[in-house]
Amino acid sequence: MDGVAVFYLVAGALAGGFVNGLAGFGTSLFALGWWLQVMPPLQAVAMVLAMSVATGLQGAWIVRAEIRAARLGLFLVPALVGVPIGLSILAFVDASALRTGIAVFLILYGGFLILRRDLPLVRPMPVIDAVIGFAGGILGALAGLSGALPTMWLALRDWTKTETRAVLQPFNIVVLGLAAVLLALEGAYDRATLIAMATALPFALIAAQLGIWTFRRLPDTAFRRLLVGLMLVCGLILLARELA
Repeated sequence: MDGVAVFYLVAGALAGGFVNGLAGFGTSLFALGWWLQVMPPLQAVAMVLAMSVATGLQGAWIVRAEIRAARLGLFLVPALVGVPIGLSILAFVDASALRTGIAVFLILYGGFLILRRDLPLVRPMPVIDAVIGFAGGILGALAGLSGALPTMWLALRDWTKTETRAVLQPFNIVVLGLAAVLLALEGAYDRATLIAMATALPFALIAAQLGIWTFRRLPDTAFRRLLVGLMLVCGLILLARELA
């Protein structure tokens, strides 16, 4: 592995790890672009999934006291149903067009809410929670975007930042972990991928700790605003990648 490859691996690990530590999602959108420069797509995606789980476990640990099985289950159980459905229809859907449509939606959603002085806060809606989780599972299988819809929805809930993260972080860990297992069964984690992961993992873990340090110091309102802003940034990154 040459110096250029190591640079791209480390840069992606730092970017993806920090954002995951800060917000509880985003490893794919902030790291994949770097890793695709030096790795085949299947191996890069496999590495993103593994890194998302590894860095996400740190974030889940700090909010473990706020994890409520019933609340998390409203999102997660439907998502686990949605993952195999997404995989089954993957061959019939234009994944690139789907990602482009999601990117445009994220940009419009994030841009609109950023311009609002106050975020609209919604009351508990368990049916919508389940629908969002189900759709997140399908999108995770189709486009690797399991966290997009849950993040958008949770940013509008009148929860503390730890309550929000206590749903978002375990949700992404389980859904992306399931996707990683499925890729492992397809042989995605070959020797070259494991070496790349060993190179990047320490930097991702350190960057995630820096993100967690920042998260601890954000007020609840600022954290909700951060999620909205990241939706806009993620939409722009995703759209740029699809158009490139």
